[in-house]
Amino acid sequence: VQLQASGGGLVQAGGSLRLSCVVSGRTISSYLMAWFRQAPGKEQEFVAAVTWTTSSTYYADSVKGRFTISRDNAKNSVYLQMDSLKPEDTAVYYCAAGHQTVGLLLHPDAPYEYHYWGQGTQVTVSS
Repeated sequence: VQLQASGGGLVQAGGSLRLSCVVSGRTISSYLMAWFRQAPGKEQEFVAAVTWTTSSTYYADSVKGRFTISRDNAKNSVYLQMDSLKPEDTAVYYCAAGHQTVGLLLHPDAPYEYHYWGQGTQVTVSS
């Protein structure tokens, strides 16, 4: 299973970006998909996750109301729409996929529960 993230870039504060993550090698319909981020000198941080049915989504408090996670199982892809971006959103963003175990469903914000990771895409928000 390979994950390829894209869509990062440089944007001014208040702007928007849409990240995409394409999964190859296996269908994602049974996976929980998520986005994490890591800023320089900081620990990896959970951003958002979505279950395979899209009936449940999870967001970090820091992005709630500004970011929207979605998935398209037919395209084996997951997206992160980021609006009202702030300089503190600057980070490398990673997509992740995990088998929907009990542990993952209970802790969708835990990076150790995910089994596959993409290479990351840089998001820089200027003030």
